[in-house]
Parts: sequence; C-alpha cells; structure tokens
Amino acid sequence: MIDINEIEKSRYLRKNMTIQERKLWNIIRNRQFFNYRFRRQFPIGSYIVDFVCREKKIIIEIDGGQHNEKNNINYDIKRSEYLALEGFKVVRFWNNDIDNNIDGVYEKLKEIFEITPSQPSPFGEGAA
Repeated sequence: MIDINEIEKSRYLRKNMTIQERKLWNIIRNRQFFNYRFRRQFPIGSYIVDFVCREKKIIIEIDGGQHNEKNNINYDIKRSEYLALEGFKVVRFWNNDIDNNIDGVYEKLKEIFEITPSQPSPFGEGAA
C-alpha cells in the first residue's frame, strides 16, 4: 500500500529530476524505446525507483557519487534485494555514464531488454 507521503515524494522527485534523469527520460519516455512504457519516480513498496518498465519488470536507477559511500552501498544492496524479491531486475548507471556515454547506456539497455539487431532504433540508424 502506498501512503500519501510516498505519493508526495514521488511527485516532488518527478518535478525535480536530475540532469541525468532528464537526459535518459527524453530517450525512454512516450514509448520511444522500442514501444516500452516507463514510469518515472515510481513507488514500489517503501521505495521510489527512478524508472520502471512494469511490462519487463526492469528498474533503471541513475546513481551519483553518493551511492559509492559505504552506508549508501548497503542501503542500495538491501533495496535491490527487496526489488528482486518483488520480481524486478535492477539496472544501475552512474551519472557520468549518462553524461559521457549515453550511446553506450542506450546499447546496454537494448541488450538488457533483449532488442534484436533487426529491430530499428526509434531514433534512426545508430542514434540514441
């Protein structure tokens, strides 16, 4: 069950996405990524995930440097374990992956979503 605080927090996070979240969202929103639907800043249990494709049960998280600190590493492990028990696969990208290698992120997502080479990119040949 989702409580009001989670809904409010989710709304706040959607309105205040990071630059990297916005950059990825512009690629995957409106079924632009091979017609998959994504939700952003979506509550699952007591957690709010950055992006989720419920059809494929894949969660995409974009992490800043604070996720490399010991207490946050432990939190992320616990969080990912919970989400896995709920049937989700959690995929993580660092902010600098989004900033410096968005094409690589796009290719990795194609691999994770098992997009075959014969399926054309919604952005044109080789575009991301």
